[in-house]
Amino acid sequence: MGSLRHFSNFSLGSWVCHSGGAETLNYKFYSWVKKAETVAIADAEGHIVNLTVREAFVVFENGELAIGTYVSTADFTKGAGPFMQYATITFADRSTIIRKDQGTFGGGTTGYTSEIIKGTGRFEGIKGTNVAKGKFLPVEKGEAGPKNYGEGTLTYTLPSK
Repeated sequence: MGSLRHFSNFSLGSWVCHSGGAETLNYKFYSWVKKAETVAIADAEGHIVNLTVREAFVVFENGELAIGTYVSTADFTKGAGPFMQYATITFADRSTIIRKDQGTFGGGTTGYTSEIIKGTGRFEGIKGTNVAKGKFLPVEKGEAGPKNYGEGTLTYTLPSK
């Protein structure tokens, strides 16, 4: 994640958290495929299983910028089906939020829900969920897979300090 260093000198917005009640934070993302492996399954036409690693820019409504790394597995038939991924969101101060996402892909769109499974740094002890939706762009020559953009909402609590 060497590219994160490029953002560390920016004055990013503060992450505002209040202990006690759940907080929400909206964000937008733009991702691209770093690596993908696809295997055809011979039981049905167009059936594949794949493993994909994506990277992303994540921009939060408070102005904070983070880098995302998504590792997903999918079971698609003719371009549609379920997927599961682990998303690690890394902020300029190196704090992280790690989610387990599950959803479906079809018709160039995706939707998923997530459980926040871990946080580090200022997110140590975070608990919560995430809901997101995205759209895929056509694969261009030389790309390992389609770019993706969308938006989501984190709903979370942090332990009292």
